[in-house]
Amino acid sequence: MGLLGAFRRSEPAAARARRADRERVAALAREAGGFGPAVTLTVSEIVCPDPACPGTETVILVMAPGARTRACKVAKPVEAVTAADVAAALAG
Repeated sequence: MGLLGAFRRSEPAAARARRADRERVAALAREAGGFGPAVTLTVSEIVCPDPACPGTETVILVMAPGARTRACKVAKPVEAVTAADVAAALAG
């Protein structure tokens, strides 16, 4: 371990689990959408305070070169998102 590694804080377990859930959903989206490596995907969980919103939702941003960024939403927290949810969001 290098000198700076001794001072690096480890990532809390909850943060690791959230990151793993986001990576899982991104992998599902990449597979469902047939996106190659040139397409960037980000997955975020947001809490919308607007009463018209479902509360907590997962947003998948699809960023393809030369195309507008597309936001696909699933009305569930990231840990509850399934492959079927992702496929439906990408289709809609």
